[in-house]
Amino acid sequence: MPDEPIDLALQLLDSPVTIENGRPAPSASEIDAAALDAYSRAVTSVVKSVGPAVVHIRIRKPVHRRQGPEEAEGTGSGVLITPDGYLVTNSHVVEDISGIEVSLSDGSNFPGQVIGQDPATDLAVVRVAGSGLPSARLGDSDKLLVGQLAIAIGNPLGFQSTVTTGVISALGRSLRSRTGRLIENVIQTDAALNPGNSGGPLVDSRGLIIGINTAIIQFAQGICFAIPANTVRWVVGMLIREGKVTRGYLGIQGQTVPLPVRVTRHFQLPQTTAVQVLGVEPGSPAEGAGLREGDVIVYFDGKPISSIDDIHRQLGREAIGKSLELVFLRDWQKRMETSIRPMASPE
Repeated sequence: MPDEPIDLALQLLDSPVTIENGRPAPSASEIDAAALDAYSRAVTSVVKSVGPAVVHIRIRKPVHRRQGPEEAEGTGSGVLITPDGYLVTNSHVVEDISGIEVSLSDGSNFPGQVIGQDPATDLAVVRVAGSGLPSARLGDSDKLLVGQLAIAIGNPLGFQSTVTTGVISALGRSLRSRTGRLIENVIQTDAALNPGNSGGPLVDSRGLIIGINTAIIQFAQGICFAIPANTVRWVVGMLIREGKVTRGYLGIQGQTVPLPVRVTRHFQLPQTTAVQVLGVEPGSPAEGAGLREGDVIVYFDGKPISSIDDIHRQLGREAIGKSLELVFLRDWQKRMETSIRPMASPE
């Protein structure tokens, strides 16, 4: 009995691990295994809760060949966001299609109806006839942090219910949509995506949708993009209510041009580029505001304009019908101000 403290002291001296409550602390390998187990539990829990809401979309699209018109088949992913059958996918998955079929992970199949699409954000809403369907919830993409866990679920290359994991690689990226508009605040992730993942959800460790997977960069590894959930929430709401997304419209064609140094100094402009008007649509807000071909727009709604994308950023739905200040240069020599009221885009 008297020798027990001595034996314990010798054990402490002989071993690099500490002893707590008479038991050795876990080794490094045991700690790694526990961490891996926690990671695995997080992923499997998310897949279990969100996986049933992820759908496989099969589309038919008319094509014209020499021998006559035919139908080509395509595939993509989507995610149910309501129990009564509304699902989100990419606009490019369902554009110009002649038919659509939606398959759930339990093997059930439904014909789909495209409710609306917004090519400017590459988002679309499809509905299937059903009730009590599995669905996933949208999270708050404004609270994302670089480095946090990201899980992608989809049907790459037709392999249904495929799961890949990674992290949020970057936030606030800009991605050019098929219409030429910039999609703002895009999420960059290294969760592996492949053709067929388009339209599937990117989710966090709580099983909330943080983005809709939309694009990869060919021949690059680990550079993939998703439309943020807060953009999805706004666009999907508009599509369900109105079938389209309405944006402001000025009625100009323009291009980004460099500002001569003498011009920036003379007019005390903070930017080095601006937007030159190449054309004005008849009957448009731009014509009503007195804009002409050759005018150079330098401020819009109080903000300096460096590119066409800067103008697009100001033309949200809230801009329609609102009197906004426009500052432009005429003949590079005269600074002019006018008010302009954007109208709803005819697109």
